[in-house]
Amino acid sequence: MSLLEVAGLRGGYAAADEIVKGADLAVGGGEIVALIGPNGAGKSTLLKLIAGLLRPSGGAVRLEGRDIAGLGAPEISRLGLSFVPQERNVFGTMSVAENLEMGGYVDGRQARRRAAELYERFPLLAEKRRAAARTLSGGQRQILAMAIALMNAPRLLLLDEPTAGLSPRAADELFGTIVALNRTGVAILMVEQNALEALAVSARAYVLVQGRPQREGSAAELAADPTVRDLFLGGKAEPMLGGTGESSNEGMGTSR
Repeated sequence: MSLLEVAGLRGGYAAADEIVKGADLAVGGGEIVALIGPNGAGKSTLLKLIAGLLRPSGGAVRLEGRDIAGLGAPEISRLGLSFVPQERNVFGTMSVAENLEMGGYVDGRQARRRAAELYERFPLLAEKRRAAARTLSGGQRQILAMAIALMNAPRLLLLDEPTAGLSPRAADELFGTIVALNRTGVAILMVEQNALEALAVSARAYVLVQGRPQREGSAAELAADPTVRDLFLGGKAEPMLGGTGESSNEGMGTSR
């Protein structure tokens, strides 16, 4: 059984606005799975439907066999799934330490211990624990955003456009951080526009077009696929894969 199973998932921002139109995907325990596709494909919307920020209009979302479709985000978080949005993912006027405290609200009894573990994992946060989050660089804010999500000790982490707006160097460092985090046993489902870079660190991937996965397979196979490479390197594959519609949400940052 997969850690996460999504079957026939549909939904959007309003009843008449169905952006995701029957998505199927799975994430195994300890996997990194990339979700790539053209702008407007519904990638960010799909993550929000899984995380409980949007209510599905149909389909199933199972976390370790339990159907969580329709549950609210706090309850889903308690069950072991955390979501890192692309924007507004830290409290800018609060210190790094206060941000982690906010992330630990689901289980306040464990918050201090988990914060100590995260300071050890991310020394940069320990150094800047008294600094306001708004003073951090884009990459540092992304590390903080992931640390906030990790305060709930999730088994699955959803990342929405983690490298958007970062320099190539900062993006490379962030991918390294994601790989290191995954090696601790946290499974990751990642929406990412830097598609080839995301495929390089993922085990498997799905190509989402117009609200439905049109291709899936090992990340290495998809990275070598001429159609996929053309699509993400500005080639001629787009007519075959289809058009675009919804614009995805993007942005975050990091350093190791």
